Amino acid sequence: MTVSVTELADRFTWIDYTVFGLMLGLSAAIGVFYGCFSKKQDTKEFLMAGKSMTTFPVAMSLIASFMSAITLLGTPSEVYQFGFIYWLIIFSYMLVMPAAAHLYFPVFYNLQVTSAYEYLEKRFHRAVRWLGSFVFIIQMSLYMAIVVYAPALALAQVTGFDVYVSVSLICFVCIFYTTLGGMKAVLWTDALQTLIMYASIIFVIIKGAIDVGGFSTVWERNVESGRAQLIDFDPDPTTRHTFWTLVIGGYFTWISIYGVNQAQVQRYLSVQTKQMAINALWINLVGLVILMVTCSFGGMVVYAKYYDCDPIQAGVVTKADQLFPLFVLDTLGQWKGLPGLFVAGIFAGTLSTVSSGMNSLAAIVLEDFVKSGCYPGISDNASTWVSRGLSLFFGLLTFALVFVAERLGNILSAALSIFGMVGGPLLGVFTLGMFFPWANATGAFVGEIVSLIFMFWIGVGHQMGKASGQIKLESMPTSIDGCQNLTILEPAFLHEHGDEEPGEALALYRLSYMWYSATGCFTVIIVGMLVTLVTGKQDVRAVDPRCLSPAVMWFKNWLPGLNGLGEDYIDEEECLKESKSSCSLGTSNTFYNSKIAEEMLNDFIPEKECTKL
Repeated sequence: MTVSVTELADRFTWIDYTVFGLMLGLSAAIGVFYGCFSKKQDTKEFLMAGKSMTTFPVAMSLIASFMSAITLLGTPSEVYQFGFIYWLIIFSYMLVMPAAAHLYFPVFYNLQVTSAYEYLEKRFHRAVRWLGSFVFIIQMSLYMAIVVYAPALALAQVTGFDVYVSVSLICFVCIFYTTLGGMKAVLWTDALQTLIMYASIIFVIIKGAIDVGGFSTVWERNVESGRAQLIDFDPDPTTRHTFWTLVIGGYFTWISIYGVNQAQVQRYLSVQTKQMAINALWINLVGLVILMVTCSFGGMVVYAKYYDCDPIQAGVVTKADQLFPLFVLDTLGQWKGLPGLFVAGIFAGTLSTVSSGMNSLAAIVLEDFVKSGCYPGISDNASTWVSRGLSLFFGLLTFALVFVAERLGNILSAALSIFGMVGGPLLGVFTLGMFFPWANATGAFVGEIVSLIFMFWIGVGHQMGKASGQIKLESMPTSIDGCQNLTILEPAFLHEHGDEEPGEALALYRLSYMWYSATGCFTVIIVGMLVTLVTGKQDVRAVDPRCLSPAVMWFKNWLPGLNGLGEDYIDEEECLKESKSSCSLGTSNTFYNSKIAEEMLNDFIPEKECTKL
């Protein structure tokens, strides 16, 4: 490497800015179309696209929502530093999609909720719903900030733009089309942005591989450095990446997203039919596998390019997450317009994630806190405007939280750590409700609180261990033997802790971040069931069968204690629809004794309706 980063940044010309600007302009135009020229938007249209979407845009949106700049920048950086073993994560996707399609999604579809957390009230209690919603808001807000910071870093690297100018551009373009166009604008811009994302990443990796001598050269250089390891069956849960952490731990990490995350559930329920949503999940699986294999191989290509002159040791870049943008401009800088396509692809991934997050957060606050709390009688017109206002608010909040995100270190592990620390307990409370008919509301509430405290203790302890030098990530060897005309900088971390030995961190703090979600999930289930045993099991006869996973219904005849499951459940909404007067029995619960209901409502409601499962 004989070129400085300043010289590389000069290669980003007006042609690249034009390509990049076109992508932003198309995204904004889609928002204008659905906001101004489409049919008048009500709340259902704004948040759920009127339940009129088809398979393709939803499948593309599912890919884009959580496979954004984090994947495009973080995965090549991960492989460059720690080896190709990260590719095993694709096997977790192969477990996640069938589970999401057939174990979790049918519950939300049968209940036809707008907020996924409505489920927690139907199954447990309103307090559990509010707690879950609040936790999701924290999770998604932090994640969106990380996703915005990542491409801002990329743009600063390849163009010399100030990071905060980039952040402002991302946030305000996203706020514009999401607030104006609602869910339809989000889904169709996601589809456009996903195609741009794939085109840019695939092209740059193919071109980079050709430049270094082809696939065989890439593979040989990575084998020599030890980066080409394909599998590791080490059972130690503190080992960062192994077959078990990536496949089993990865399953729990990603099922918390594809199974119960509001942003994804909202997309499933925006389609016309149940089968369309399932088809979208299977298409999404294919897309994820292609993207992850491509990005992982991209990390090997980056190493093959810089195998004898590590840009970090050479002082060309300061963070590993800047490696791939550097590689792009080094590889494509002579081709006018192509660096702009790459930056557009990075921005596309970010815009799709942030717009999805803004829309889902607006739905959560409206449904769980406004309609179900402080203002239950709000009109539909007011709901639509509140939704727009909430989208705007969360866009501005994302901008503010970027200043926190820049201090979280490696963006890939930071993002997945947040998924685990917060998403794990959320997955646990949904799983407790769907798979354990005996669990009661007290157990669910206490289990989630305990799990959140436990996971934040582990996560914060891990960060403190890293800061003190007790926990160190051993990256693969790099070389600077081939560097020319550059001032070689010694990595700062060699001296930042002085000569003093920091000692050993607590074993739990060294737990691989890929196990966070599984740990949080099982903590909720174990604590929840123990509290249930102490406070009294839920009467399974009064449980709405729609709140249980199809797996429970398949095996209910073989599971102990499920005799009469759902027999005493009465759906309050069905009763109200059929009766000539209110069918309230003087209680806020949605479960009623069937004999009392029959006596009180016999003149108004057909028995077959009030005992409807």
